[in-house]
Amino acid sequence: QVQLVESGGGLVQAGGSLTLSCAASGRTLSNYAVAWFRQAPGKEREFAAVISWSGGSTSYADSVKGRFTITRDNAKNTVYLQMNSLKSEDTAVYHCATKRRAYTGHTYDAADYDYWGQGTQVTVSS
Repeated sequence: QVQLVESGGGLVQAGGSLTLSCAASGRTLSNYAVAWFRQAPGKEREFAAVISWSGGSTSYADSVKGRFTITRDNAKNTVYLQMNSLKSEDTAVYHCATKRRAYTGHTYDAADYDYWGQGTQVTVSS
């Protein structure tokens, strides 16, 4: 049984930083692309960042580029999202997800990801 558990969310002032973690069990994350998506109240879920299965490639939504960094620690079977210079518009529930197929390129479409965590709330106060 595959489980993804996010942690690290919380309340932070604008301009602050948070690091989210996505820990997996039942699946070796290093074999899959892993993405972070977020959903703000009243809005659709949107792509935030993704890291390739090899860890050699990352991609970001324009809204977070230059502020967020996605990394992975294969020894811990965990993917991280370092978020700096946070803005009020970053307030959302953040979910990590693994690509449906191993050893394939990363994508931005949520439909390509099969296992999802329960999410962690990030609230940025202005």
